[in-house]
Amino acid sequence: MAEQTGTETKMVDPAELSKAMTSIAERSQRIVTDFLTRQASDPNFGSADPLNIGNAFLEMTAKLMSDPAKMVEANLSLWQDYMTLWQNTARRMLGETPEPVVRPDSADRRFKDEMWEQNEIFDFIKQSYLLSARWMQGVVKDVEGLDDHTAKKLDFYTRQFVDAMAPTNFVATNPEVLRATVETRGENLLKGLNNLLDDLERGKGNLAIKMTDYDAFKVGENIAVTPGKVVYQNDLIQLLQYTPATEQAFEKPLLIVPPWINKFYILDLRPKNSFIKWAVDQGHTVFVISWVNPDESLADKDFTSYLKEGTLAALDAIGKATGAKQVNAIGYCLGGTLLTCTLAYMAAKNDDRIASATFFTTMSDFKEPGELGVFIDEEQLTALESKMAETGYLDGRDMATTFNMMRANDLIWSFVVNNYLLGKDPFPFDLLYWNSDSTRMPAAMHSFYLRKMYQENKLIEPGGIELAGVKIDLTTIKTPIYMLSTREDHIAPWQSTYAMTQHVSGPVKFVLSASGHIAGVVNPPAANKYCYWTNAKKPKNPEVWLAGAAEQPGSWWTDWQAWVSKFAGKPVPARVPGSGKLKAIEDAPGSYVKNRLV
Repeated sequence: MAEQTGTETKMVDPAELSKAMTSIAERSQRIVTDFLTRQASDPNFGSADPLNIGNAFLEMTAKLMSDPAKMVEANLSLWQDYMTLWQNTARRMLGETPEPVVRPDSADRRFKDEMWEQNEIFDFIKQSYLLSARWMQGVVKDVEGLDDHTAKKLDFYTRQFVDAMAPTNFVATNPEVLRATVETRGENLLKGLNNLLDDLERGKGNLAIKMTDYDAFKVGENIAVTPGKVVYQNDLIQLLQYTPATEQAFEKPLLIVPPWINKFYILDLRPKNSFIKWAVDQGHTVFVISWVNPDESLADKDFTSYLKEGTLAALDAIGKATGAKQVNAIGYCLGGTLLTCTLAYMAAKNDDRIASATFFTTMSDFKEPGELGVFIDEEQLTALESKMAETGYLDGRDMATTFNMMRANDLIWSFVVNNYLLGKDPFPFDLLYWNSDSTRMPAAMHSFYLRKMYQENKLIEPGGIELAGVKIDLTTIKTPIYMLSTREDHIAPWQSTYAMTQHVSGPVKFVLSASGHIAGVVNPPAANKYCYWTNAKKPKNPEVWLAGAAEQPGSWWTDWQAWVSKFAGKPVPARVPGSGKLKAIEDAPGSYVKNRLV
């Protein structure tokens, strides 16, 4: 082999290459055949546009054609920007350093490779893309005469297209990939193709992008390891009681109601960032609901089932396990929406077993649901219900794809580049392991939730929904409330979550954390990260609240602990799981959480 300088390149063995390509061809044929066979038996196969995207863009086109002057103006602006870019590129080639016509957002990590700045060609490709993206999104946003839902849908799917067409996603226009291809003599692309086939095989013909090393984590061994026991279970839940870390505990236990869209151990990833462990260390007797990962046998479980067999069953079990007459409760996201319904139900029944309620990123008013609202209209709901009718549930991977699309560059395209173009294995990351651990949704529950809350926004109407024979009225809730929302939340926008302060009758402390839906919540004090805002007043307008709020350094956890301690009761001897009337069934985190889809 000729002497190499710099990075040593390895020659590809022709025999090994031939063997690899034969294997790839065989796997590809098998995947395609299996996929087509399944699709042929699917009654919905070939149905046109279940998301109703085509009609939205047709309507937009009609509006654009009715005002050609505006389109001409936008095109002229783009042409002028391109002319300036051509001139600047020519000047750079002559040794000048002109200012860029357009720069990527400071948070955009796609163009972090230094060649996007240093090389004139790649700088031109980058700026050309950014100009085109800005023009396309600007044209879509400026269309007049569209209803709000259609406008948001157009903006969302235009962004999906723009993100997909980024030059970073293609071999020939990504300098990092080109460099890796030269250095490895194309082995990165061969490895990437194998990674792609692995993901297609795991997804049974659908692309299930591997975001982390799944073999690096095991629930109950290196994540979700806070010690405890399962002390109660039914068809929908296992109730976990955690082993005390202090000799004495607060009189009133703490019940955590996580969302069933994801698994509870987001609050117990590792000891260093586990909210559950931290709460135990503060002296709380912590109980957590671990929801079942439902299959077709639970298709008829509805929102009332989650109320009766979830929160109410957990309260009954905690009373038996500890003898305590009241608890402090926490609801996270959808779990918080259920907790809201539970409080209103209990108010109607004169049931005061919840002394205080804390809500993490929880919506009760769905008037402005954020980007999730893009997926809620009659055509899409009808298509979704038809799909769920075939299986009895919504596949968790469908829900995961929806959430990933909201942050496509971070949760889709970055992995396309890393796994398929660079041929690298994803980095072991506990949060992404949890994010990939999808759960199903029972058909009856999910249809009710999407229609009655997202589509019709009935939860804020007194008597708008009925659960277990009780008309739910949020104005009857007088329980003290601590509301934690996050400023960069793309799932439950904080301005929408804030609306609960105006619908309930009891005292509410609203707190806004920096960062997003997960990082803003899972923010231990020891990390000394982010900040939060507080304001004792609760004006109707959330922006007015923020304008008058005071920024506080560090984690909101300590602020919450000071608040909840006022409702926690006197110290009592710490309770050991299984020592009361409810005996231990198995070790935490239990078996329900270990039911993994992929």
